[in-house]
Amino acid sequence: MKQEFAHSPRSTVGLEWEIMLADPDTGDLVGRAPELVQALEDESAPERHTVTGELLTNTIEVTSGIGDTVAHAISDIAAAIAAVRSRTDPAGIELLSAGSHPFAQWYDQRVTDKSRYHKLIERTQWWGRNMMIWGIHVHIGVEDRDKVMPIIGALSAYLPHLQALASSSPFWAGERTGYASNRALVFQQLPTAGLPWPLRTWADFERYLDDMVRTGVMADATEVRWDIRPAPRWGTIEVRACDGLSTLTEMASIAALVQVLVEHLSRRLDDGETLPTLPPWFHRENKWRAARYGLDARVIADEGGTQHLIRDQVAELVDELAPVAVELNCAAEFSAVHEILDAGAGYERQLKIADAADGDLREVVHHLIREFRSGPGAPVV
Repeated sequence: MKQEFAHSPRSTVGLEWEIMLADPDTGDLVGRAPELVQALEDESAPERHTVTGELLTNTIEVTSGIGDTVAHAISDIAAAIAAVRSRTDPAGIELLSAGSHPFAQWYDQRVTDKSRYHKLIERTQWWGRNMMIWGIHVHIGVEDRDKVMPIIGALSAYLPHLQALASSSPFWAGERTGYASNRALVFQQLPTAGLPWPLRTWADFERYLDDMVRTGVMADATEVRWDIRPAPRWGTIEVRACDGLSTLTEMASIAALVQVLVEHLSRRLDDGETLPTLPPWFHRENKWRAARYGLDARVIADEGGTQHLIRDQVAELVDELAPVAVELNCAAEFSAVHEILDAGAGYERQLKIADAADGDLREVVHHLIREFRSGPGAPVV
């Protein structure tokens, strides 16, 4: 099965952000996207950004245009958020983002009335109805499709680091899960989701697609839901492993880290290197450790079984690849990864708020609302 890969300028950036709609008083989710989306879609038509609905009516997704830099793509996202607020503020709806809502229940939510969503729920049943998860997606342009699978194979070793930095789903349906990212383990229950298969070439990916389409597992490449996947329509590699982030600053930092890593690996291919890969069983263990322990996870770094603390590895990685960030004009966003390490990832901040509030998860939601509106450390109002 031949699969075309669109032309995309190298290391360009595209971003997607899934956002919850909530009642400003109770903090509970509200399924009011259908009354907002049509007008927002029409208004965004001439813009670089887009605003659309998602699987559940409690969610709106905003996307950027193709950014020459991280800042370019982030400016699109900021414009999209402003457009959404122009509708939600008068309607008395608040916005927040995290990998999960701290206390909302799946049975209180409604599925958006589109055939592809109903088909997904019909197939996946209980797991599909429990997909109360929110994330960000980062697209990076790749100029040569023959680079795509080698980069994905090598980049998979960094998925635990990205996942840990973005982890923000320590609560699920009112329960403290003990996981930094409960979303990571819920999402992989969907068919074709989870870690990418260890495919080495574009022809291998085409054979995979042929098998999946021929046997009725999926209709086309858009139904590949790996944590990191090729996006043939856009000519990008798309990282989907990250929980929803509650601030634009964090989103910029994660986007910069992904962009720098992809460019770094692309340069190694240009130099004739064979990119390193880990055994798939190590990838699976690393993903679980990052979901469970977040930045305090120790991950397996090589075939020999060497292990490192994610928090330390991320700090070293940011220092090591700083020159690449300078060349990509994302040095400020890239260096701000250190701020996540210093201030705590989203899951750490949520747990701290919950502890201070004697476990009142409504306070966690209000914290997320404040952060989304004003950034980390936003004052209580």
